[in-house]
Amino acid sequence: MTTSEISAGSLIREWRARRRMSQLDLAMEADISQRHLSFVESGRAQPSREMVLHLAEQLSIPLRQRNQLLLAAGFAPSFSEKQLSDAALAPAMAAVETVLRGHEPFPALAVDRHWNLVSANAAIAPFLADVSEPSLLAPPVNVLRLSLHPGGVAPRIVNLAEWRAHLLERLKHAIGDPVLIELERELRAYPSGLKSARPAPVEPSGIVHPLRLAHGDQVLSFISTITVFGTPLDVTLSELAIESFFPADEQTRSTLVRLAKERAERS
Repeated sequence: MTTSEISAGSLIREWRARRRMSQLDLAMEADISQRHLSFVESGRAQPSREMVLHLAEQLSIPLRQRNQLLLAAGFAPSFSEKQLSDAALAPAMAAVETVLRGHEPFPALAVDRHWNLVSANAAIAPFLADVSEPSLLAPPVNVLRLSLHPGGVAPRIVNLAEWRAHLLERLKHAIGDPVLIELERELRAYPSGLKSARPAPVEPSGIVHPLRLAHGDQVLSFISTITVFGTPLDVTLSELAIESFFPADEQTRSTLVRLAKERAERS
């Protein structure tokens, strides 16, 4: 079904259900009457452009889907969708590179909405040395495929079942994107590392799911954060994310510092 065949009201109702909000909840957040919201959702009232954007803001709808909502309501999209190479995005891309470089000697990478690699810092390189399937490193490099493919990083992930479950959980937020739906189907077909694909039980003292990666005779342990632009007005920029990995123990920290010094000495 195309966007033109879907009503704005049905999309608002769908997003409201996804956010687990009642009509009354959304009406109160938007400072409108529940009756008016009911009329909008049922198609008995045609929302203005301002009302569409106002409801989208209350529902925290991503910019790409806000454009789709506007189209369904009969309005032109509000948010641009530039290429990452566009000159208008140059300041933002420079900021991304600053964050990546500033995170060294710890690994960090930037990905687009389909988890394709946009950029990465030098600390990533040593962990890709044992990738046995060269096609996984051919652009565009999909970070999730590279992580879970048996010819990629997966054989070195000590807690593969746990990390796999964590990455697949992220894809549940794909919101109908056919590329991500197909990617999830592909990733689920990869070996899980165990007969059962269930993640290992979380330790009572744990605070996050770590990534535990074999490196020589060591096991490096990482925790990660995701950074996005706070007030984007461009669809492409809003979907750009930086994942930064931090050492979860002293052994990992000291190893990363040593590897950084070795790279500097070789350059």
